Amino acid sequence: QVQLVESGGGLVQAGGSLRLSCAASGLTFSSYTMGWFRQAPGKEREFVAAIRWSSTYYADSVKGRFTISRDDAKNTAYLQMNSLKPEDTAVYYCAAEGGGYIYRESEYDYWGQGTQVTVSS
Repeated sequence: QVQLVESGGGLVQAGGSLRLSCAASGLTFSSYTMGWFRQAPGKEREFVAAIRWSSTYYADSVKGRFTISRDDAKNTAYLQMNSLKPEDTAVYYCAAEGGGYIYRESEYDYWGQGTQVTVSS
């Protein structure tokens, strides 16, 4: 079965960096768009970034600070997060999408369990 496992979350001070990883199994990884979403307490889950082939897409709130990448040989997607702000605090989810509107949560077929990112001020 398909599994997506996130890692790399934690507690960091404002201005710091974290790198999230998403290890995938059970799917033809290179054929899927990989996305990152996040959900803050009391808020809806929102799009953060996606990578389709070599094209990358970002939410305005993270553009210039976050970088999404993938290593198809390792079946792993990454989210490098720099200049973190307290408002970046959320559970971060990776997801795999087989083709469609990458910004829409419902287009994604598979989801990880999430990893907590907490940014202190």
